[in-house]
Amino acid sequence: MNIRVAAVDDLQKIQACNLLCLPENYQLKYYMYHALSWPLLSYVAEDNKGTIVGYVLAKMEEDADEEPPHGHITSVAVKRTYRRLGLAQKLMDHTARAMIENYNARFVSLHVRVSNRAAFSLYKHTLKFDIYETEPKYYADGEDAYAMKRCLVSFARENNIMPADAVTFFVEEKPKGKGKKAVEAATEVENGGASGSTTTEQTVEA
Repeated sequence: MNIRVAAVDDLQKIQACNLLCLPENYQLKYYMYHALSWPLLSYVAEDNKGTIVGYVLAKMEEDADEEPPHGHITSVAVKRTYRRLGLAQKLMDHTARAMIENYNARFVSLHVRVSNRAAFSLYKHTLKFDIYETEPKYYADGEDAYAMKRCLVSFARENNIMPADAVTFFVEEKPKGKGKKAVEAATEVENGGASGSTTTEQTVEA
């Protein structure tokens, strides 16, 4: 299995993978927007025949004036027959590394349905994302989303990754307490309070 940076020529295959796996879909021009704006951040997983079996579509946040540089995971999926091989984690780690090395990203964010226990477990326990907010009716069908963040500073230290600007990247920030909603959401999830449907992250079992 090979993990590599996504190319423009891959976009239709990525879109096909998305349509096969997920309820949240995008027009081809949205994939092109990612590929042209952040050509080093999206990755694909391909089998020994060169068939794309998974992908991560990622970007840098553009309206981050009051926050440090950070990325966002737009979509991630792995075809059903290729799940539980660690591909989702590898895809996410590759894009995290690229965000650090090219854009000095100090964290990466994503959204996941509150009902998606498998995806939440991957993000929380394997990739070390934390809930910072619950967004009501985030999805088209009215389901709430957990907004989650992964600290890339600790990831960089653990994996000896050199950021684009080490001086600003490793500056210690004053710790910020979690908001009430985030604490309540995290407690509910850990207690098994959420149940139901799926989203982009339904296909990212490690």
